[in-house]
Amino acid sequence: MYERADELRRLLNEWDFIGVFDPDTNADEYDCMLSPLLEQLASGADANEIRGHLDEEIRGHFGMSPELVGTARMAERLVAWWHTGSGEQ
Repeated sequence: MYERADELRRLLNEWDFIGVFDPDTNADEYDCMLSPLLEQLASGADANEIRGHLDEEIRGHFGMSPELVGTARMAERLVAWWHTGSGEQ
């Protein structure tokens, strides 16, 4: 599961919706999202459920409007990534 967490961290850092990612000094800004997202994906959450979680996290934890950061597209990307890596189609 550590490998999957590292992959998810990479995806979130690529998304970098608040624009702070720096591989040398700030690579863990989105780590608060890792466990909840991995749990949801492992339990079969679809893109709408993942989007709901992302929206809540971005609004509640980061104090931003989810509409400004493309949560629908990211949710679809995460679900596709999960199914590709877990052997599901």
